[in-house]
Amino acid sequence: MTLFERHFPGAPDRPALALHCMMGSSNAWTPMAGHLDGQVDLRAFDNPGHGRSPDWQPEGGIDLHTFVTRHAAGKIDRPLDLIGHSFGATIALRIAVGAPEAVRSLTLIEPVLFAAAPAPSRQAEDARLAPFAAANDIDGMIGQFMSDWGAPGAGAIPDDPARADRLRKQMRLVMETNAFLMEDRADILREGGLEGIEAPVMLISGAESPPIIHEIAEALAARLPDVGRATVPGAGHMLPLTHAQAVADLTRINLARA
Repeated sequence: MTLFERHFPGAPDRPALALHCMMGSSNAWTPMAGHLDGQVDLRAFDNPGHGRSPDWQPEGGIDLHTFVTRHAAGKIDRPLDLIGHSFGATIALRIAVGAPEAVRSLTLIEPVLFAAAPAPSRQAEDARLAPFAAANDIDGMIGQFMSDWGAPGAGAIPDDPARADRLRKQMRLVMETNAFLMEDRADILREGGLEGIEAPVMLISGAESPPIIHEIAEALAARLPDVGRATVPGAGHMLPLTHAQAVADLTRINLARA
């Protein structure tokens, strides 16, 4: 499968890869990239079923998380700066656990690795969408999901049938990946995995994000050897879009640490 890719040119000796969230696209990195002032040579791609990439078509039983992980890892030919948001941050973390020598710095913006949170929080998160899933109410599920995790004003079903159809397909992918991340099927949290990441890590959260985000960050930070944590005032889950300057400033701090 050929995925659409964006390039934000910068220092040629400082390659970086950015990984976007579910129901987003590589375009979400445009505001932040503009504030990085070319400090890194940044590339980003659209996940299957997102942006300008084709719809997700599973092959050989592979799941979306594993496919995106392999696609991202295939773009690494020397240690680079890895930046991820939400679902993308869990991909970045999976790569760093599996191949720590490939990562120069790791910037994780609200990683939704739900398995790291306490069980009651995981159950409460799962319960928010469960009634819609039981009723097969995809549109209602989109509204709930976007009110929790989307940018302000997001969540309305587009009038354009093609765009609405893709949004509904993305919501089904969200449900599949949520289950994957609730159970940590990639075994990211395995014993010694996080502890083996030697690159400096920056965990960035929005102050107004769902509480489970802060519980995840706390659990990850407790196990990472070289980690900084930052909370952006007034920001929610989509802070790379809504608070791009702050995210870029914090990313630059982590880049300097590497």
